[in-house]
Parts: sequence; C-alpha cells; structure tokens
Amino acid sequence: MSTASEPPPKSSPRETPQRSAEAAAALNHSFQDYRANSLWRLMLRRILRQRSAIVGGVILGMLVLVAAFAPVLAPYDPEQVLIGIEPVRKRQAPCIHLLGCPTDQPQHWMGIDGNVRDQFSRVIYGTRVSLFIGFTTIGFAIILGTVLGAVSGYAGGWVDNVIMRLMDVLMAFPSLLLAIAIVNVLGRGLQNALLAIAIVNVPVYARVVRASVLSIKEQDFVEASRALGAGPFWILFVRILPNALSPLIVQGTLGIAGAILEAAALSFLGLGAQPPTPEWGSMLGSERNQVFTAPHLVFYPGLAIMITVLAFNLLGDGLRDALDPRLSFNKTEQTL
Repeated sequence: MSTASEPPPKSSPRETPQRSAEAAAALNHSFQDYRANSLWRLMLRRILRQRSAIVGGVILGMLVLVAAFAPVLAPYDPEQVLIGIEPVRKRQAPCIHLLGCPTDQPQHWMGIDGNVRDQFSRVIYGTRVSLFIGFTTIGFAIILGTVLGAVSGYAGGWVDNVIMRLMDVLMAFPSLLLAIAIVNVLGRGLQNALLAIAIVNVPVYARVVRASVLSIKEQDFVEASRALGAGPFWILFVRILPNALSPLIVQGTLGIAGAILEAAALSFLGLGAQPPTPEWGSMLGSERNQVFTAPHLVFYPGLAIMITVLAFNLLGDGLRDALDPRLSFNKTEQTL
C-alpha cells in the first residue's frame, strides 16, 4: 500500500531568531578571533616572547627617562665650573656619604673632571646628547635610504644601476674613515658629525629596502592593484613599503647603537661635539691620559656608552628574532 509523501516540517517562528542569534554569536566570535590574531597583535606577542627584546627595551626606557628628567636628576649644571663655589679640586675622586665620605665634603657621585665640573651631572646630560645623535642620524639615514632603495628596486633598469653603484662606492670605504673625511671637509662640530654619520649609514638602509621591494613587488596583491589601474607611486608607497618595514625596523634599531659609537669616536678624536658639550666620547677624549691617575673620569662615560649600545643591540636582536618569519619558523621546528 503506497503512502503519500509527507511534507517537510515547517520551522516554527521561534527557530529563526534562535538561528540568527547563533549566527551573530559565531560572527562575533570570528571577529574577536581576527582581532586577537591581527598582524600587530601577533607581532607584539612575538616581541614579548623575546627576553633580549624585553631587557633591551627596559634599559632603553630607563635611559629615555634619565634623558627626559636630566634637570631633575642632575645636581649641578653640566657646564658649571665649581671653583669658588665648593671646596673641590681638579679630578677629585667620587664622594658618596653613604659609602663613608665625610659629610663636611660636598657629595659628587662620580667625582670632579679636569675642568672642576660635576662628572655625574655631565654623564646624565650626556644621555640626552647620545640619544639625540642616535635617533636623528639613523632617522635621516632611514628616510633617505628608504626613498633611494624603494625607487631603485621598483624602477629597475638604469635607475637601479646608478643608485646602487653610488651606494657601492659609499660602502667601499670604512664608515668611520668616511665620516672622518666628511667632517674634515665640512668642519668640526656636532652638526657636521651628525650629517657625516647619517651619510655613511644611508647605503645600508637603501640596500635593505631595495631587497624587500624586489621581493614584494612580484606578489599577487601588487599585481592586483596594478590591474585595477593603481599608479606606480601609490603602489610603491601604499602597497609595497608598509610590507617592507620589518627588516627596516630591525636594522634601524641595531644602527642606532653603531651611530652612537661612531659619534663617540668622532668626539674622542676632537671632530664631533666640542667642549663644553657633555658628550660621552668627548669626555673620554679629554681625560684619556688620566686612566691611571683618575680612572673614574674614563670609567663612567665608557660605562654609559656600553650600557646604551647594549640596550639597542639587545632590542635589535629581539626584534630580528620576532619579526623574521624564517627565524620564528626555525625556532618553532626546534621546539616541536
């Protein structure tokens, strides 16, 4: 006996709002998942997993605070000569009351330099000068190097050959010797030293950006933008360059440490910051003959340079490990 096929059950009107609520919840969950796994959040998570980046960032943050609050932390003006103001003598040893120094003597944590100025105040204010040198020189080098490298990698042809051969000429000379030559041509002084250090660092960032542009400009999303009629400048500066920032950030962080060392070397030779500017390299150069008679005048500026360079190197190494996908993939494989 044949039975008529029963019609499918009709959904009750209460099921439709329930399904809509479930769909909205699923959509909200996927949106929250997307936000939690966005590029910047993943990058921040990778950076926070790198101990070297955390240690370098903490040290750098402390240095920035010291530079910002230098007038509060420094007990004296860094250029003030204390002759006739306090009973101190030239190159006097450090005097710290907590460590047994007589309370009737004025307290100078790092002693007195050869011009009867407070060494601690000069080291504190030297943080400002060194950080200013590092950020300004590398910032200028990154801007100019990014423009040259991006145009060279995207244009190709004779433009690429001309720009890269010029960069090769600059890189053929040792950076410090080239900086010394530029300062000798322009004249002594901190501004000319900054310009010289920035010029010798431009080829590094130009080559980094060029390599990134060459690899990114062949990607599908760039071809899609080109097919939609986007102009070359828009493609280069909006689509390509934002995706080439990772190696530039890492190289820039490491480059700041090198720039501070180069500036200290120029000042040590008398070509950079001129007295009475409280710059660590200049302080080392003026007291270089007092290593055995007044070692504190050489030790503290050298220690400040070492800590600052170490902070940027640690931060740069951590950023490189976090932002380089090849290193992250290799470390993941090793843990598995």
